[in-house]
Amino acid sequence: MNRIVIVLSVALALSTGLAQGAEDHSEHQQHQALPQADQPGESELQHVPPDPPRHPMHDMPDEKMTDLMAMDDTAAAGMVLLDQLEWRQTGNQDALYWDGQAWFGNDYNKVKLKSEGERIAGDSEARTELLWDRIFARWWSMQAGVRHDFGEGPSRTWAAFGVQGLAPYWFEVEATAYVGEQGRTAARFSAEYELLITQRLILQPKIEISLYGKSDPQNGIGSGLAESDIDLRLRYEFRREFAPYVGLVWTHSYAGTADLARAAGHDDDDLQIVAGLRVWF
Repeated sequence: MNRIVIVLSVALALSTGLAQGAEDHSEHQQHQALPQADQPGESELQHVPPDPPRHPMHDMPDEKMTDLMAMDDTAAAGMVLLDQLEWRQTGNQDALYWDGQAWFGNDYNKVKLKSEGERIAGDSEARTELLWDRIFARWWSMQAGVRHDFGEGPSRTWAAFGVQGLAPYWFEVEATAYVGEQGRTAARFSAEYELLITQRLILQPKIEISLYGKSDPQNGIGSGLAESDIDLRLRYEFRREFAPYVGLVWTHSYAGTADLARAAGHDDDDLQIVAGLRVWF
């Protein structure tokens, strides 16, 4: 009996010692595997710090700093953009369509001139807007001004109020309300997105919706939702300032506007092939 107790005691002592030795060996290996906190890594050993500046920048007035760093956001600048200058196949006729703008001002205030229209068989129809543009948030500006429409019917003049900016997920959004003569009202909404297939090949979907408060039969416009355009253009930017494109445009008229279009012998639904050029300077 005593022998059994002695053997069990020796076996227990040996197992405890082996386990403690294995744990100490494991901790020693982990300790060796971890780098010392005060030892530089490989990237730090290869890093060569830059030379200190030869001419330290001292304190200076804001005006001088602005001039030195060319960061004057009140400086005037301008731009002319022909976003769409294109040929369209509409029915059995060819059409020239344009959508462009020019602006002049600074980062906070600009004067904008916008024009959108088309010319078919020698007849033109267009919308022109002269707007003051004022930044009110990081990605948004408000606009106010005047709009003038001309075409086959009587010309119309409107006061314009709207917003334009960059919505979440990089959608470019524009919404404008109009008040015209004889109690006329209108609204226009557009949204577009640029999908970069490559740095030069860009797919651009766009939707535009127009609404009118009252009918204007002389200009082929009914009250309510008048028409919508859904566009899809694929452009290639040889340079940022020069980009030819091809695409499709689906136009659809609704309610009273569709009735007036059919009565005049026009289609209320049209899918057009387009090819054009986007340029700015």
